[in-house]
Amino acid sequence: MPADANRVIADLRELAALTGDANGAQRVAFTPGWQRARDWFATRLATLPAAWKLERHRDAAGNFWVTLPGASPRSLVLGSHLDSVPNGGWLDGALGVLTALEVFTAIARDHSARPPFTLRLVDWADEEGARFGRSLFGSSAFAGRHSIAADRARTDRDGVALEAALAHCGIDIDRIGEAELERKDIAAYLELHIEQGPVLERLGLPLGVVQGTKGVERHAITFHGQEAHSGSTPMADRRDALAAAARLALEVRSIALRHRDAVCTMGSLKTFPGIVTAVVGRCECTLDQRDLDPAILAALYCEAQEASRRFAEEERCTVEWSRIWSIEPIPFHPELIVLCREAIEETLATGEPSHSLPSGPLHDAAEVARAGIPTAMLFVQSLGGISHNKIEDTREDHLCQAVAAFDRLAAKTLRWMESQ
Repeated sequence: MPADANRVIADLRELAALTGDANGAQRVAFTPGWQRARDWFATRLATLPAAWKLERHRDAAGNFWVTLPGASPRSLVLGSHLDSVPNGGWLDGALGVLTALEVFTAIARDHSARPPFTLRLVDWADEEGARFGRSLFGSSAFAGRHSIAADRARTDRDGVALEAALAHCGIDIDRIGEAELERKDIAAYLELHIEQGPVLERLGLPLGVVQGTKGVERHAITFHGQEAHSGSTPMADRRDALAAAARLALEVRSIALRHRDAVCTMGSLKTFPGIVTAVVGRCECTLDQRDLDPAILAALYCEAQEASRRFAEEERCTVEWSRIWSIEPIPFHPELIVLCREAIEETLATGEPSHSLPSGPLHDAAEVARAGIPTAMLFVQSLGGISHNKIEDTREDHLCQAVAAFDRLAAKTLRWMESQ
């Protein structure tokens, strides 16, 4: 029995009505809105046949698991996340979870609740990191990449500590590493997500194969010049830290464009003393650089650093760099990528090859792949390339095609598991 895309869409609309408002989705992790979404999801699970004897539990990091034992303990995991950013969209994360539920259910029915392999569904905890700035919280704990010491002191904008918010949800921060126990016997992981960018729409394609997630280099850059009176200091005599930073902000665009799929973003900038009557003596900015190729990611960093030194010298300033955070590129499993490509091509039946693209945003799938688990991810087009916004949307016919392709991918993956 094929997965029912109309049921997925109806579920998505019901969840959006329950956990959203006029400004968009309000399912920030570790808040009442998120818990409301999870409680609603539990009611959906309660409609499944009791004879299936599904096992449900929350692991030590707050990830929610549903398991249907199969003839083999080796498992296929389907999942994504229910949490959202504040004022988020109706599809981000939730599409993957509810499609996973529908495909999980369809496979179980096809095999009279005794599939050849164990089926598992997961709703990862706090993929977005919207409240405490710690993205991929649950999946990184699962992958053995938790950072308890650093996370313990994180606070939200109201001063509430992450440790306290976790405790309120029944999660002990000192034990989140026990989520690694869930990795036992997992043979493959699949995830469906909206693209969150404009590439597929620009190409006129509803679906795409995700090659992997781009690596990230994130740095704080500080230019030091000389504060001076804006009225009495001739232009030729200025040591304007903002001028050097502005030149770099423009240059990183050119650097990225030289490397095809690379992106470079100077996303924040602070000037000191920050008044209209003073030349800027210090300018602090942040730079985010991403690419799927480690060599290109390294080149982006080197080229931006060299440019910053050149501009600092020309503006008679100095510059300092410090790494904020970095993560290596994560390619997905080559054989599962082939299966994903086949699933898309069979679903669309246009005779045209499917399109592959890297993911700029990070996803839980990246942490799963980092743990050594064969992983694949499928994208569906985002209208206008917009996400993390109440106007986030995807055409319904594209959503239907995405559910059908994900259903095919899951079936193909189960057959692939038999050959392993």
